[in-house]
Amino acid sequence: MNIGEVAKLSGVNPKLVRHYESIGLVSKPIRADSGYRLYSEKDIHTLRFIKRARGLGFSLPEIKQLLGLWKNKSRASAQVKSLALSHVKEMQAKILELQSMCDTLSHLAKHCHGDHRPDCPILEELEGE
Repeated sequence: MNIGEVAKLSGVNPKLVRHYESIGLVSKPIRADSGYRLYSEKDIHTLRFIKRARGLGFSLPEIKQLLGLWKNKSRASAQVKSLALSHVKEMQAKILELQSMCDTLSHLAKHCHGDHRPDCPILEELEGE
C-alpha cells in the first residue's frame, strides 16, 4: 500500500505518517523501485494505535513506551497500568488548573460592567496591579 492508502485506512494524514516514521514510532517502510513508500497491514495497526493513544492525550514519548509494551508480549500488564495511571494524574492536574483559570475569568467577567466605561477588572488583572 502507498502512503495515501495507509493514511485513509488508519485515519492518520500522510504528513503525520512521515513524521511518525522520522521519530521512530513507525518503522521505515520498504521502498518500491519508483521510490514510493510501501506499507503493510502491520503499519496500519501501528498507526491506528498511535492515533488512539494521541486521542487519549498521551505524549509522543509515552506513546513510544506504549508501543514498546504493546509489541512485547512477555511484558507485565502492570507496566501498562502504571503508565496509564501516571497519565491520568497528569490530566487531573491539568483539569484542576483549567478549572481554576475558568473560575478566575468567570469572576472577572462577572465584575466587569461591560459598558461604555473604560475601567475593566479583566484588563486590570492582566496588567498585574
